[in-house]
Amino acid sequence: MHVPADNYKVAIIGGGILGTSIAYFMSAHARDPESIVLVEQETNIARHTSSRNTGKVHAPFLYDPVKKKLFAKAAALGYEMWFKFAEQKGLVFKRDGVLEVAVDDRGVDRLCKYMQWGEANGLAKSELRLLGKGEVASMEPNVRCESAIYCSKDASVDYGSLALTLLDDLQSFGCKLVLGQRAMRVSFANNACAITTQQGMEIKANYLVNVAGGNSMDIAHSVGVAQDYTDLHFRGEYWQAPPPYHDLTKLSIYSVPKQPEYPFLDPHWIVRADGRREVGPNAIPVFGPYAYNWRKNLADMLPKLMESSRTGARKVFFDRQFLSLASTELKSSLSKAAMINRVREFLPQIRPAAFITRGTSGIRSSVIDKTGKFVPDTLVLRESSSLHVLNYNSPGATGALPIAAKIASQIMQAGELPAIDKPRSLWDATAIADKMS
Repeated sequence: MHVPADNYKVAIIGGGILGTSIAYFMSAHARDPESIVLVEQETNIARHTSSRNTGKVHAPFLYDPVKKKLFAKAAALGYEMWFKFAEQKGLVFKRDGVLEVAVDDRGVDRLCKYMQWGEANGLAKSELRLLGKGEVASMEPNVRCESAIYCSKDASVDYGSLALTLLDDLQSFGCKLVLGQRAMRVSFANNACAITTQQGMEIKANYLVNVAGGNSMDIAHSVGVAQDYTDLHFRGEYWQAPPPYHDLTKLSIYSVPKQPEYPFLDPHWIVRADGRREVGPNAIPVFGPYAYNWRKNLADMLPKLMESSRTGARKVFFDRQFLSLASTELKSSLSKAAMINRVREFLPQIRPAAFITRGTSGIRSSVIDKTGKFVPDTLVLRESSSLHVLNYNSPGATGALPIAAKIASQIMQAGELPAIDKPRSLWDATAIADKMS
């Protein structure tokens, strides 16, 4: 365990893929990288959402270029950046493409909208094709739908491995790492912060970057930031397909979400980088960012209900449509057949009884504003001595490198971290930040 210095220039709370990427760019550009510390509550990085996901590098046709502008730009840049990084490090980057299918007329209308978004977000016509029913059958004979988008610019990776490799680099640059220390209290005095951990350690820094994932809202609230916002947590579960089903498709099959304004996704058929096939995820409302089981969920229930009663989340709990959707998601958790049958809408050959092994569940946190509406894009709030990244969801891993470059560049340009002329990383953070603007 690294013993903290008396005072760092920058402390980053959160060793997920975004926090690790920010530490990577900062330490690559900093004149004194040892003045940066990455603080993570677990005994290693990327233990939660960063490795508990579908493993997809998403193309930006799913993201509204107005409402999700930051996500769309990050996804567009992130694809090529992850490819370059994986290629240099000898990691898996499987360019396998994806089908986004519509099973009814309303879904077909949505596909047409996605085509417009994809073009607006920079995808070439050769990378994005709208297919009729017959064309889908020729490409994937076992898939049933009315229409589909085939996107060739989609890939499969292991984000946990990518994050760990970033960690090797940032430590070689000189960045300090503190593991197994959960930030419980943050205070500011004289434009500097003190982080007190649950384990009793105190870490001091001139500037704080809060990218603590499911805990980021709590940390922001503790220092008086984002008081008009709260978060809700959703557990996504998976079922592993048995080997006889592995040849059903070559591509991952996603379906148009029936309720795009809510954070509920119809389960997908996922082809993973290691060849596994899975069905998932659903999106079950839970009371905490680490409620992977019902015991932990019950322990988190009372504090979350008390917090929600004081914020816009209480309006969500009285929204009939939200409650109906939440009930459907809960059913998909309690009933394997309920979840598998949703995928049978476009892949009718699969049978629930054949699925006997659960995949790894993950939890994402969505931000709600004071009116009770879900915030569609990433929320980055800056104070004089801190920066807080909230609502960082899909395509969060895809866009982690360009968003990290943008954040690192802003902090360095503000004078918080003196920089060198030639960075140690594969990219210049300022150049990437310019592309994100």
